[in-house]
Amino acid sequence: MGSIFKFKQFEVNQAGCAMKINTDGVLLGAIVQKNDAKQILDIGTGTGVIALMLAQRFPNSLVDAVEIDESAALAASANFSNSDFSERIKAHHFPIALYNTDVKYDLIVSNPPYFVNDLKNPEQRKGIARHADENFFELLLLKTSELLADDGCIWLILPVKQAEFVAERASAFNLVLGERINVCSDESKPVFRHIICLQRKVVETKVSNFFIYESEKVYTSDYKRLLKDFLLAF
Repeated sequence: MGSIFKFKQFEVNQAGCAMKINTDGVLLGAIVQKNDAKQILDIGTGTGVIALMLAQRFPNSLVDAVEIDESAALAASANFSNSDFSERIKAHHFPIALYNTDVKYDLIVSNPPYFVNDLKNPEQRKGIARHADENFFELLLLKTSELLADDGCIWLILPVKQAEFVAERASAFNLVLGERINVCSDESKPVFRHIICLQRKVVETKVSNFFIYESEKVYTSDYKRLLKDFLLAF
């Protein structure tokens, strides 16, 4: 399989990126909601696929994409330059802790590293992409709270344990859980990811379930409908 992943409206060259395009990122890019988002931030952009999906979905937006790994940041920047959205999307080679801007974002998204305190991957760069230090989520909450517009929202996709920790800690950063989507492979399998939305306005948390497959290798109609504007297969 080549390094080029073709979507309906753009292509992503994954060469040089430790973490390749995966279901988590594509799901997040397609499922997040924010009416008329003008300023969007993608934290840990990797190949740039989520940022590109959001640029496609929100045609009046400007998208900033932050990436700590230099090779991935360069790859993302090239993918942005080769897209129809090149004038609205920009890659920044920074750790999020050092990213400073006067912009307040309507929508912040991240498919972050999540194996906190788990065995480190022997490939160092992949380790950075997949693993987080103990205080990583505290830092992520702090920075996103600082960068978020008053009526903005933050969307993350995480394993259940880490998502529950983030939702629990959010209040310390003046954020509340507005929505949680439980992601399952199919109706017979346990939840393996939470997609969560954090915001400032206190609301009753909306909870829903999302199933990827209806049977072995057969996608649900919800999954196909969600990704029909992006994946060539649909």
